Amino acid sequence: MSNPFKKSSHTLGYNFIDKNFIPNGKDEYHFRNIQNRSGINYRKLTAAEKKELIQNNNTANNWNDIQVCNGFNAALIKNCNFFGLVRIGKLENLYIQHNEIRQLVGLYNSTIISCDFEDNVAINNVNYLSHFIIGSEVILTNINEMSTSDYSKFGNGILKEGEVEQTRIWMEVCNENAGRSIMPFDGMLSGDAYLWSRYRDDETLMQKFKLFTENKFDNKRGYYGKIGNSTIIKNCGIIKNVWIGEYAYIKGANKLKNLTINSNSQNKTQIGEGCELVNGIIGMGCRIFYGVKAVRFILSDNSQLKYGARLINSYLGSNSTISCCEVLNSLLFHAHEQHHNNSFLCASMVMGQSNIAAGATIGSNHNSRGADGELIAARGFWAGLCVNLKHNSKFATFTLLSKSDYPNELNIPIPFSLVNNDTHANKLVVVPAYFFLHNMYALSRNEIKHRNRDNRVDKTQLLEYDFLSPDSINEIFTALGLLEKYTGESFAVFKKKKLTTEEKKKIGKKLLQEKSKVVDKLEILAPGFENSKRKVQLLKVNQAYSIFKEIVVYYGVSQLLNNIKIQKITSWEKLTAKIKSINYRTEWINVGGQLILKSEISSLRKDINSGKIKSWDEVHTFYAANGNSYPQQKFEHAFASLIEVCELSIKKFDKSTFKSLLLKSQATRIWMVENMQDSKSKDYKNPFRKMVYENEAEMINVLGDPNGNGFVQQQVQEMESYKKLVALTIKQLKV
Repeated sequence: MSNPFKKSSHTLGYNFIDKNFIPNGKDEYHFRNIQNRSGINYRKLTAAEKKELIQNNNTANNWNDIQVCNGFNAALIKNCNFFGLVRIGKLENLYIQHNEIRQLVGLYNSTIISCDFEDNVAINNVNYLSHFIIGSEVILTNINEMSTSDYSKFGNGILKEGEVEQTRIWMEVCNENAGRSIMPFDGMLSGDAYLWSRYRDDETLMQKFKLFTENKFDNKRGYYGKIGNSTIIKNCGIIKNVWIGEYAYIKGANKLKNLTINSNSQNKTQIGEGCELVNGIIGMGCRIFYGVKAVRFILSDNSQLKYGARLINSYLGSNSTISCCEVLNSLLFHAHEQHHNNSFLCASMVMGQSNIAAGATIGSNHNSRGADGELIAARGFWAGLCVNLKHNSKFATFTLLSKSDYPNELNIPIPFSLVNNDTHANKLVVVPAYFFLHNMYALSRNEIKHRNRDNRVDKTQLLEYDFLSPDSINEIFTALGLLEKYTGESFAVFKKKKLTTEEKKKIGKKLLQEKSKVVDKLEILAPGFENSKRKVQLLKVNQAYSIFKEIVVYYGVSQLLNNIKIQKITSWEKLTAKIKSINYRTEWINVGGQLILKSEISSLRKDINSGKIKSWDEVHTFYAANGNSYPQQKFEHAFASLIEVCELSIKKFDKSTFKSLLLKSQATRIWMVENMQDSKSKDYKNPFRKMVYENEAEMINVLGDPNGNGFVQQQVQEMESYKKLVALTIKQLKV
């Protein structure tokens, strides 16, 4: 803590910037004047105005530095102490109302140091208001301290002139040892955070990202804090070094320090009682309420922190909610849901559409004396009640973990799996394709729900919500190979045969393609899924293998149909001309929720390192360009996947084959909807769920009519549309 020192009261409000940091030929108000874009023409007080201000019990250390505009009403300023240059806009005999709060326009009972006010502000009982630019129709009432330092960075990870590197703010995401630290900045997208945190071996890339961030902002000292038009702040403790957008609503916050809080009339950000937020960036339309603590963080658009949530050294993606829980050192992509008290998430990268249930402890430090390692979970990660996981662990897309304390690190490469720790048999059990087998409703609802909730302001990145997309389909191909391998190995053990690795895979593939009943008798083990010597057993392998192949066919055909519809392809010749150049299935990376070709990311890195791409804005242009290309790229990936899973060549993709695949995909779509209906109907058929209701009418009134479920009805309608599209395609293309 620095020691207090004394200076003359006549200097209070002046010398905001050390003279050594004032640009040549400029004064200490240079940046303040640039920031103030109100267009108000200020003038000095008239003698009558000065007299009335003094009569209203106002003081100033220099009345010549109190400036006003035409429309100023001195009668609306009472009991205020002014220091330094203070500029005041129009004040009229009005009051501003927000909900039940009505505040008179004017300045009352406040100490004001070197501030600008635009028109019709309502300032009351602000004990200390220093170096802020206040927009029009702003309410500030009952605030202990609002101040700005000359070196304010407003949450951005930059340095001002004269500052040393040790004072820079970093966010230590993904790993507790700070080895993946990134510099936060206003406008940072989840893709930026991903790229910066991943390629740590590329030192040139890391330095370029740092340079991009520093170049994005001015390192000069002397910028004022800002409060946007129509923002309301009331009953708060300390507000220091903040930029707050328009129409924000802040009430009862304990401490807000070094922040950018984005807000506008359509996307109002709100911060409520007991919150303490330090060193962060808050996106548009966010909600932060009831005792939240956040330090070194980014909260993306349309996300929420509430009920004592703690977010530290972490990036929370858009359209997400963390309630009650603690999150440390994590990079969380879009649509992350984490509720209920005592949930805990640290040193993790969770890649979107995720849900962490009550009591989950993900990344507890029980297997190392050093800092926690890392956990990586692909899209659709659902951790069940009281799940306890160890670092390092990794999970494929749409992995569901059943309630358990998992004793060892996990690596689950098969998507759509249910993972269960069978403590009685002391083994890990994995059910591949679990969602397709048993819970299509949850899988489909996840996609639609999150898509409908995407209220981002900045949609530069095209987020993928479809559970059948290049990332999950590529993992299905990996899963097919693993299922073939493990089945062949188990068969060799069962028959006591010595076979080569290739022979095992070949016989495993043959057994699974034939749906041999022998497979159901085998104990199929998956070594390498867990860091232990105990068994890892795969269940329902026959069904999973068939469903995975069926799903890939459906993905390929549905994307082909969609492309035919969009491109208005009306002949077989036009279709074959379009697909003849598609050669192979491509690799993809989930870059902050946007799926981008791996080859494109390699090109991006080269362009950044070579200096061709020079800024974050240009990186964002890259995202947008790839978003525009994505539908075509996804179509090409889907068709390549279809050819590969069917073991066809493009030359063998004839009319007869296409018609067969169309009808097969239609059958799959019907099966998916029926499976979805069956999943939902469990709520109404299970006797242990029904027993809390006296009769069926009561159950329907509480749960809703299963036949009237809007989501299921929507899926049925889409299924009918799909059938019509299949029929139309068969007719138009004459297949």
